[in-house]
Amino acid sequence: MADDDTAARAEAVKNEGNELFKGAHFADALDKYNQAIDLNPEIPTYYCNRAFCHTRMENHGLAIEDAGVALELDKMFAKGYYRRAASYMAMGKYKKALTDYKSLKQLKPNDKDVSNKFKACDKEVKREAFEKAIHTEEGPGQSIAEQIDVDTIKLEESYDGPTPSCPLTHDDALRIAQHLKEQKTLHKKFAYQILLEAKAILTELPTLVDVPVPEGSHINVCGDTHGQFYDLLNIFETFGYPSESNPYLFNGDFVDRGSFSLEVVLLLFCFKVVYPNHLHLSRGNHETLNMNKIYGFEGEVKHKYDQRMFQLFTEIFHCLPLCHVLGNKVIIMHGGLFSRDDVTLADVRKIDRKREPPDEGLMSELLWSDPQPMPGRLPSKRGVGLSFGPDVTADFLQRNGLKLLVRSHEVKDAGYEVEANGKLVTVFSAPNYCDQMGNKGALLCFDSNLDYVAKQFEAVPHPPVRAMAYAGGMGMFGF
Repeated sequence: MADDDTAARAEAVKNEGNELFKGAHFADALDKYNQAIDLNPEIPTYYCNRAFCHTRMENHGLAIEDAGVALELDKMFAKGYYRRAASYMAMGKYKKALTDYKSLKQLKPNDKDVSNKFKACDKEVKREAFEKAIHTEEGPGQSIAEQIDVDTIKLEESYDGPTPSCPLTHDDALRIAQHLKEQKTLHKKFAYQILLEAKAILTELPTLVDVPVPEGSHINVCGDTHGQFYDLLNIFETFGYPSESNPYLFNGDFVDRGSFSLEVVLLLFCFKVVYPNHLHLSRGNHETLNMNKIYGFEGEVKHKYDQRMFQLFTEIFHCLPLCHVLGNKVIIMHGGLFSRDDVTLADVRKIDRKREPPDEGLMSELLWSDPQPMPGRLPSKRGVGLSFGPDVTADFLQRNGLKLLVRSHEVKDAGYEVEANGKLVTVFSAPNYCDQMGNKGALLCFDSNLDYVAKQFEAVPHPPVRAMAYAGGMGMFGF
């Protein structure tokens, strides 16, 4: 037990952390909570505050651990159940969340908020069980793409938006971009046309795409854009729209969180159709059904179009490649490396990607893993994938004849960060992420020698639609 003076210092440091948290300075707040715990490790509140901070930083695995420690210290500590359940919900682990909400109901039987959270979580458990049963009974069935006949979709006389040609052109894509910028909806006839053409192109691609960077050319590599459409337009207006002479690679997480996700992914698919060999798209952990149900993309597509279009997006996401290699030297993936030491590019090429990712294995690790400063491997701070050290990065690159690993998946204050003795770069292209992080965005411009320059940019204004606006009931869980 800490003496009175130490306990008072711990409480003061915790309060400093709370103020930093309120200002969205989560990394600094985390440091203060760490200090408070070091001074007085027997106070459940400190662990719960740190858990909440981890939740905001999307470190749900660590948040669950901290909430668990708080509950070991005090099994009646309600906030511990709150925090752990919220992180389980954020990971789509509804049954585990429901167990915690049941405990909360016993502790607070008359609390309306607890009752609402319990009901919402119970609904998700039942929905998941129902969908699993239906899928099992019906089998794979006909894909949504095969059911859509664009020619039969009527174009109303009142529609005054873009009417893109077939094949789609650069000018068509620009007109669509302007239409979407004005917060207008592209007619579903043309939206379906673009999606079906993008699916046909992506279906034919391998899991790992080799991208040449010819002498005298370059390629722009962007990280997460997360539904921040106006920041995507700013990237194009600042660094040039995609073209044969100005190629781009977007490294996953086009959707969710930001509330203009449909506009982001629709415009990216437009340019994929126009420039199939010069606009490259990798799958991120948010191009998955579970994440889309939680973080807003499903709700957004249903609000702006319908459920059938969302199902088509899900089919298309299954077709996205998992990896790209630039000029045989630079590997680009959304998350990171593997729990095994012997993985080769040949192993990556063999991954069956046209599905939802499993809970573990190469595909899951590609989408979810993160680097760490210390050598070796540790369990993931997110609760999925793993954390891997600079030695793991160096070994993988050497074994596969590569010189650099580029990944995304994490907010960085400068929009990018160099790690692993220069052998790994994280790039993140959603500035002021979720309208609260204050970070810059960045892209990496690679030349034909596979050297890169990081180019930073600030957030730009967008219409007054808050992040996670379409997340529905999930917004109530505090993440």
